[in-house]
Amino acid sequence: MAPLPQISEAEFEVMKIVWKYAPINTNEITEKLLQTTSWSPKTIQTLIKRLVTKGALTYEKQRRVFVYTPVVKESEYISQESNAFLKRYYHGDITAMLSTYIEDDQLSETELDHLRSLLSKRSKKGGD
Repeated sequence: MAPLPQISEAEFEVMKIVWKYAPINTNEITEKLLQTTSWSPKTIQTLIKRLVTKGALTYEKQRRVFVYTPVVKESEYISQESNAFLKRYYHGDITAMLSTYIEDDQLSETELDHLRSLLSKRSKKGGD
């Protein structure tokens, strides 16, 4: 699989809206981001154009409005970014990463219970 495009933090905010509401038009994206950011509509349009140029979004013109859909799946992008983070900061060792979070009390009891449940399900499946 070809690497997914690099997406900035600001572009990621746009992508989250598109992933959640696609297909979505420019005005709807702008309206939603104006509620959560201090960006101008022009800034939002620039971010959308960058995402199209990078191949993360595609669009079609419907009458006088551009309607956007993601080319990149959210799960694929999150997986790629998680793997890059793991490799960069923990040399690919997920045990080291989890140990850091657990030892520094960065996980709540609910999160720890969820991890225990996931691990228990995995071991019952006969995973390695």
